[in-house]
Amino acid sequence: MEDTTIDIRPAGIDDLAAVFHLGERLFTSQQYSNLYRTWDQYEVTGQFNLEPDNFLIAEQNEQVVGFAIGSVIEKARSAWTYGHLVWLGIDPDVSRQGIATRLFDRFVEIMQDQGVRMLLVDTQANNEPALAFFREKGFGNPVEHVYLTLNLDSIRTSKE
Repeated sequence: MEDTTIDIRPAGIDDLAAVFHLGERLFTSQQYSNLYRTWDQYEVTGQFNLEPDNFLIAEQNEQVVGFAIGSVIEKARSAWTYGHLVWLGIDPDVSRQGIATRLFDRFVEIMQDQGVRMLLVDTQANNEPALAFFREKGFGNPVEHVYLTLNLDSIRTSKE
């Protein structure tokens, strides 16, 4: 019988390639055309280099099956410290097993240990699974933003 134990742990440098490739499968421009943050190797390595304590992975059978990446934001003239869950991704092959909940709950513990009082998260307005997950976790006060996109390839094509 195969071990289905999921371990939640801090990411190490050897995990970055697996996290990057999982994110490539999850965060595509076709599915999320208005991502204001790009999923690329610089996003992954930059987040790891800047705030490795806020970079978690979920591992099953020595394979990365999920990750949570975030940051702490301290604003001038504010008594509050904010946390931002920048990326949360789970391999679709192991979805609905509570991995996102375990990653999120551990991420919250880390944020609390760093004095964070308010946690921020963002997602597309039509990403119903993410919205339902975050509402279940207690997030409220949604504020909608409008992000517009322009595919520059379409401009080049129309001029030719």
